Amino acid sequence: MNNILVLNCGSSSVKYKLFDMEKKEVITSGGVERVGLEGSFLKFKDRNGNKVTIEQPLPTQSEAVKLVMDTLVDPKYNFIKSYDEINAVGHRIVHGGEEFAESVLITDEVIEAVKRVSDLAPLHNPANLKGIEAITKLLPNVPQVAVFDTAFHQTMEPYAYMYPLPYRMYSEYKIRRYGFHGTSHYYVSKRACELLGLDFENSKIITCHIGNGGSIAAIKNGKVIDTSMGLTPVEGLMMGTRTGNIDPGALAYIMEKEDLDAEGLRKLINKDSGMSGFSEISSDMRDIEAAIEEGNERAILAMHMYNHRIKKYVGAYLAELNGADAIVFTGGVGENQGSTREYVCTDMENLGLQIDVELNKTVFSKEVVISTPESKTAIIVVPTDEEFVIASDALRLSSQK
Repeated sequence: MNNILVLNCGSSSVKYKLFDMEKKEVITSGGVERVGLEGSFLKFKDRNGNKVTIEQPLPTQSEAVKLVMDTLVDPKYNFIKSYDEINAVGHRIVHGGEEFAESVLITDEVIEAVKRVSDLAPLHNPANLKGIEAITKLLPNVPQVAVFDTAFHQTMEPYAYMYPLPYRMYSEYKIRRYGFHGTSHYYVSKRACELLGLDFENSKIITCHIGNGGSIAAIKNGKVIDTSMGLTPVEGLMMGTRTGNIDPGALAYIMEKEDLDAEGLRKLINKDSGMSGFSEISSDMRDIEAAIEEGNERAILAMHMYNHRIKKYVGAYLAELNGADAIVFTGGVGENQGSTREYVCTDMENLGLQIDVELNKTVFSKEVVISTPESKTAIIVVPTDEEFVIASDALRLSSQK
């Protein structure tokens, strides 16, 4: 028996999956929402796939994690009989800074290192640490593993990750590009190579993780050489509520005009912009597409902006890699929005891409090659499974303990 619990603690949420790694099956999955707020609740699926909701006050992540654990061992749901049946816990940690280039067993030293880089992810790392603390209290003898969103990108060369700021900004504050969604980029690039019969360590892959948040990575011989996100997840693509790339001079100008402080600017670029802020409709692509169907000009323009930026990054990374063996689409939009995939890959024949337009329209969240037989570069959709990567790393590292 190898049951691995994967935990992702956010500032107001706790998401989890319990895997049976021998069978490579998900025993159950769910999440707590509105932690620390009124109306907090836990939602999960029972053994028959039915959705269950438990509503109760959950002021802290510790209490949210305790409710999750109580549900796992509740005889009514028959997931597991006791905590002893959990062999290891894998935690998603958003930022590892320069401290971590791979997943690690959690020790006191690891916890201190995660705290040291928490300034780089003040909304995420402290919440991730609370999840570790809660599990330590409940399962003191169970190995825990940290899997970092930034780790896969640590193979970038300095010329790709440094910013053209005074050097002391790096030496004193470690301001540089780190990249995110690394677990997803790793999984889908490796899986695409398996599906296409390519050698992962002798390949050139561009991965497009596109959802409410989005990033693109250029991967050469199994190592990231560039990625679109930077010090924070704001850099790069236009996203659901984030600006993506924007002239920093424009931000200084806006701060003066709107009398914004640092917190006000942070809110503007993280929460109030992107598809939602520009369209003034929604950050949900389904709402945007519905507005486009009704002829809403702002929604049409917003979608063009969104798609255009993805295409620019794909083109840049084709240049950086000198061509690619495959372009991989994943994430909520990448897996389900054929119009975005078509926009990005159309009129790219001179760069080796030919998409099967009709096939592409039928593909939703499944592993499918959507390029034509004549395409020099394979175009493929691969649904991501970050939790399985975390569970696999937790199983591997805990078995070495």
